[in-house]
Amino acid sequence: MAGSKGTRPGKALALALLALLPGCGALAPRPAGIDQRLATLPREGLGLAGPVTIRWNEHLVPWIEAGSDADLAYALGLVHGHLRGGQIALLRMVARGRLSEMAGPLARDYDHAIRILGFDRAAPEIERRWPAETRAFMTAFLAGLNKAALEGPRPPEFGLLGLRREAFTTTDLLAIGRLAGTDVNWFSYFSLLAERGKPGFAAAWRRTLEAGANLTPPSPREANLPGLLAGLSRAGSNAVAVAPTHSASGAAMLASDPHLGLSLPNLWLLVGMRSPSFHAVGMMVPGVPIIGLGRNPEVAWGGTNLRAASSDLFDVSHLPQEAFTESETTIRQRFWLGATRRVRMTPLGPVLTDARVVPGRPGETLALRWAGQEPADEITSLLRAARARSGAEFRASFDSFAVSPQNFLYADRAGTIGRLTAAILPARRGFPAAGPVLDGTDPASTGPWSHLLHAGDLPALENPPEGVLASANENPNLWAKEPPPLGYFFSDGDRVARLRALLLARPKLRPEDLAALQRDTLAPKAAVLAAGLLARFDALPGGAPDFLGPLRGWDGDYAAGSRAALVFELVLARLLPGLLPEGSNGRGPETGWNFVTTFLLRDLDALPEPRRAALLRQAAAEAAPLAARYRVWGDVHQLRAAHWLVNLPVLGRAFVLGEMPAGGSRETPMKTGHGLVTGPHEVSFGSMARYVSDLADLDSNWFTLFGGQDGWLGSAAFADQIPLWREGRSIRLPLRPETVAAEFPRVTVLRP
Repeated sequence: MAGSKGTRPGKALALALLALLPGCGALAPRPAGIDQRLATLPREGLGLAGPVTIRWNEHLVPWIEAGSDADLAYALGLVHGHLRGGQIALLRMVARGRLSEMAGPLARDYDHAIRILGFDRAAPEIERRWPAETRAFMTAFLAGLNKAALEGPRPPEFGLLGLRREAFTTTDLLAIGRLAGTDVNWFSYFSLLAERGKPGFAAAWRRTLEAGANLTPPSPREANLPGLLAGLSRAGSNAVAVAPTHSASGAAMLASDPHLGLSLPNLWLLVGMRSPSFHAVGMMVPGVPIIGLGRNPEVAWGGTNLRAASSDLFDVSHLPQEAFTESETTIRQRFWLGATRRVRMTPLGPVLTDARVVPGRPGETLALRWAGQEPADEITSLLRAARARSGAEFRASFDSFAVSPQNFLYADRAGTIGRLTAAILPARRGFPAAGPVLDGTDPASTGPWSHLLHAGDLPALENPPEGVLASANENPNLWAKEPPPLGYFFSDGDRVARLRALLLARPKLRPEDLAALQRDTLAPKAAVLAAGLLARFDALPGGAPDFLGPLRGWDGDYAAGSRAALVFELVLARLLPGLLPEGSNGRGPETGWNFVTTFLLRDLDALPEPRRAALLRQAAAEAAPLAARYRVWGDVHQLRAAHWLVNLPVLGRAFVLGEMPAGGSRETPMKTGHGLVTGPHEVSFGSMARYVSDLADLDSNWFTLFGGQDGWLGSAAFADQIPLWREGRSIRLPLRPETVAAEFPRVTVLRP
């Protein structure tokens, strides 16, 4: 018996390894050319009413022409499933709280938290309210997606993750859409919840509000709930619009570059389409039949995350027992038995602190009220926006759009440029001064949720006199006249100021100028901070150490070859911890760029002179060896191209395609997010797609993804756009049929 017990761990390991054997195709994928991938697209038994033509370019971008809207939707679903079936299946597992079916008991608490959040909770009511045209489009799209999912080739990663073929449902797709609409404020909430009740929290909260400091989005590779959600939510982005008076072509222009997790496959898919109601090109979220950024013959649009607070946390500890309803959810676990967990609901949302991964005070019960729990309808909004024939029609499309709150910029062929706020938010009068948790028994706190503001109630701007618009997640108070209270935390303002400066620096802008703007790596406030730090070092006896010399006259450019950017960040990382409250973990809002620009020099100057001098000397002494070890910013600031399977333990390194020096920083137009820099680090969040349109020409629409079109491991189109992304080149997605025929030479005809 003793011998038998001793072999059990070995048997368990052997069984685990045997379970992974079907995943060997993912570990060593076979190369697949463009024609090979097209040959495996399902062609038989298609649910079409008539023939559909799909033209493909060398990057496997499809351009779909259909005789009916329903056939277009079906073909779109088929293409999404063929190119990104594995990715959409993973998104479903996250959005429905089913990670344990792949990862076993290690993911159980995350699944419980996700099921409490309820990305799928509003789905039945959303579907019930759909207009007939949306229902028909979604039904056809879902049919095409399931044709590919159930009958197309099985994605290589399925074996490794223990996934099986499974039909998608409408609820799955709506949950994926809600997952992409995650409130970015949750990242700060979770950080701040852990600090509540500790000495100094009240002062820290006041400073947080003053700085407007949103927590740096955690890495998608961090093993926590914010890390899991960060790489999948639409958390950042830039967008600009140019009026005809500032355009070299004499027509309006638009450019947009979304900021998301930098993992492969990209969280966007490029598509062109034409049917009786639709004629457009743009970026689509895999598994959702909408164009998030793009252009039709009359209107171009892009957007950025508004970072509005679409959620409130409520202390419901004192609500009567009858205010709570309870249900059980069963979590299936790979390699293990299922687990049962409870999900409690209140009139103020689900009880978040029932999840072990959510911090809270002992005995305190917190609920989360989120606009994503409302039966809003982003799909109908964006389907209508894609058909808009003017800026006015585009603006009118968003009354039912809730999450994630967006700044949409648009430009039309008549020369109008505009900006609208697309969100559903509670009619707040302000935000709490004591912390992020509201009293669930106080009508003044709960009342705003009884009156919801929609897009028509929120700030908008059209045809500004300067002829340009820029958006970069900044506080709406910078541009809107008397905006209602929208949120706590926004980007610093450095990025939007730089975008505006670049737009106004030329009297006549070209598409090439907008493309260059998207790759700009200059942070003006970094130059101001560097000069301020240098002045304080110079004031020390003996002056500034020699290695700080590159900071003299530095303009704040974070080019990969910049020595000054490296020196600045190394000194900052050694200096800032000495200014943080005792016990700080260095991951809270106080390490964000807003905090640094608001408080760094002020806090230094508030110290007694001996303490300030000692802190400066210590920071220089610790940074100097690192500055001697590395030459330039790109030596430590590395961009890693990797499949999302890189997160797997042990096997993850097999899914790294390469690492490369990168320019940019936290708040440069070409955003490449990072924390405090103590040596080489990986950029995991940033500018991961680009788009530019000039409305003077139907064919002047340029797109690039960090990665590629195809999510199939081993495909020639899996990462073929990375060289384009690095070099500032793009793929043209034209609207004229003759140009499409010339530039998309591979033809697939789908027949009923």
